[in-house]
Amino acid sequence: MTLRSAISAFILSLSLFTQAAFAAPDSVNVNAADAQTLAAVLDGVGLARAEAIVAYRQENGRFNDIYDLANVKGIGDRTIELNESRIRLTD
Repeated sequence: MTLRSAISAFILSLSLFTQAAFAAPDSVNVNAADAQTLAAVLDGVGLARAEAIVAYRQENGRFNDIYDLANVKGIGDRTIELNESRIRLTD
């Protein structure tokens, strides 16, 4: 193996490791996560909607069912259905 190919292999493996280390989790506890995490994990939920989820949770308490998220302005049944496998209510 030449030095050049060894360096290329190292850079490739470092790149793959970095992507895995900083990838968003595949699910999120909507009763505990901060807005940035919610926005990163949930499809169709940007920072403004994620902040609305956190604000609703702080004012009204825990979500007991994933469809309780529909009570948050800007979150509809379709958004919940798209994210059903990503939404957790507990850790």
